[in-house]
This record gives sequence, C-alpha cells and structure tokens, in this order.
Amino acid sequence: MHNVNRALLILVCSIGLSASAADLAYTVAMQALPGASADGIGMDYIIFDPGTHAVWVPAGNTGAVDVVDPATGKVRQITGFPTAEMGSGERKRVVGPSSVTIGSGTIYIGNRGDSTVCAVNPKTLVRGTCHKVDSMPDGLAYVGSTKEVWVTTPRDKSIRILDAVTLNEKAKLTFDGNPEGFAVDGKRGRFYTNMEDKDLTLAIDLTTHKTVATWKATCGADGPHGLRVDEKAGQLFIACSARAEVMDVAHDGAVLSSVDTGDGVDDIDYSDATHLLYVGAAKAGVLTVARVDANGKLAVVAKVTTHTGARNPAVTSDGTVYLAHSGLGKLSDLVVATPKR
Repeated sequence: MHNVNRALLILVCSIGLSASAADLAYTVAMQALPGASADGIGMDYIIFDPGTHAVWVPAGNTGAVDVVDPATGKVRQITGFPTAEMGSGERKRVVGPSSVTIGSGTIYIGNRGDSTVCAVNPKTLVRGTCHKVDSMPDGLAYVGSTKEVWVTTPRDKSIRILDAVTLNEKAKLTFDGNPEGFAVDGKRGRFYTNMEDKDLTLAIDLTTHKTVATWKATCGADGPHGLRVDEKAGQLFIACSARAEVMDVAHDGAVLSSVDTGDGVDDIDYSDATHLLYVGAAKAGVLTVARVDANGKLAVVAKVTTHTGARNPAVTSDGTVYLAHSGLGKLSDLVVATPKR
C-alpha cells in the first residue's frame, strides 16, 4: 500500500442500512491502541474476522498485532514481531507487522520488519510457522480453493504463492509493473491485482497462474490501489486516489460507474450482505459509504467526516467501520464509525 499510517484507529458507526443518505448516519469515536511512540503507530492493512468477531490490526513499529473486540473495546496483543528501521532523515521510520488475511482456522500476518509471513492461531493468539520472503511483503490474500496464501511483493514486481499449511513458497509470479491491491474471486478462479504504476488491473488464473485478462483501470497517473470483489455479481471495486470504481469482471472489464470520495484513498472494504462499499479518504478526512445495484451503479448513501489521515476501512458484521488513522501526532487509536440504531 501507500505511505504507512502513523497514529490511531478511528471507529465509525451507522444508523441503519436504508438507501437514503438521510437515514444512514454515523457517530465517530476513537479506539485507543497500546504501545505508541512519539510518532504514533504505523498501520496499513486492518481486517475484521467474523470467526473471532475481532478487528485485527498489525501495529507496525510496536512489533505487535492488536486484536480489538468491537463489543467491549478490549485490546489483546500478539507481541514479539521483529521491527526494522527504514529510510533516512525525515523519512526514517520503523516498520514491522503490516498486513493480515483470514485463512481456514488461521490468521496470517505479513511483517515488513523481517520480510516474513507468519501463521497465528486466532483463538489462542499463539504464533506458529513463519516463512521468510526474499522481498518485503505488502498485501496478503488467502485462497481457499487452493489452500494458498498469495503475497504481493511490489519491490521486485512479483507475487509469491505460499502453501497455507507449511508456508513453503510454491511459486513466484513476475510482472512488468508493481502489484498493488488484491481480491480473490473463487467463482471465476481468479486473483485480481493492479499494476499501480501502469494504471492497469489484472486477472490471474488461480491454478495456471497465467494472466487471463488485462483491463484499463482509468485511475490516472496515481494508478489504482485497493480492490474488493462481489463474486456473485461479478463486480470488482477499485480504489483510485480520489474516487472508487466498479468494473464488470464477469464480462469485458468495462467500468460501470464511479463515485468521488475526496483525496487520499488507499484500501477499501465491501459488505456482500448489504452491497455497501466503504472508502476512507485520508487527505479529505471523509468516509464515503456507497451502495451498488445489480447493474454496477454506485450511489452514495453517506458521507461521514472522520479525521484527516483516516483510511483503509474494515467493516464489522453490524456495519461498524474501523479506519486506521494518521496525522494526530502522539495519539494512537483507531477511528471508529458506528451505525446509530
């Protein structure tokens, strides 16, 4: 993903799930996280796990993964992940665990600090097998049909495919571009990723590993970032820097619609149950919630003011939205938007 967040998680909650913007309202609160330094906490990907009913937060420079209970706000930690210093001068920062995906009875954590992918028991929070990749991992995606973990490694323009049980590396796919974002389409047997520096979206066959389609994302010079997919509808959601698009991957990859979101978008989230797309714009300080119809038409149902720096949403089963937050200096929290009932 883009620049790592350095501060907090923001909680955003909604009033209901009607199509009217007037009926969909949110309250915004902060969820504190432990272990912040003067620069805050470095966060990138976060995720809600319906199996444990918890939000999983790789907390970068703290060397920990925070596991947040949305019902109580209690935070449990998995500590001891290696960290490392990167950059120089004002760009110097400490990196550590930064990505997460949900497997079958296992949570997988990618760590920039030592370029490893580790398996974690979601109930006991005990870390198990780890595998060192020879390039820094960015995004992780579990593929249930093949029992694999796909790891985007944009620094060497590749994707690594790991066995989900042993974490041994099975394959390395190379590209003429930087893979950014990921979505798994089990119905079509595809893995979607973007070539961020080429403004392209690729469909890769999960079995043959061949690129079976290449589509123009139309995001412009900044390129496309995060991805989510509605497998049943054949709709792929693409995060551009200041808008979100719907692409028809069931047919010819045409862009069906888009909505403006404000600048600073990186990753996004989507609920299959409600057909709602969640987009956090860090520079604008706005969470956009949009509903998509059967024809791929997006309609905005809420614009929620969060804080400048809030991005990369993770939506829970009750519609509560957590966003990783940067820009509030010494604070170290999640921004949480909760649906009013």
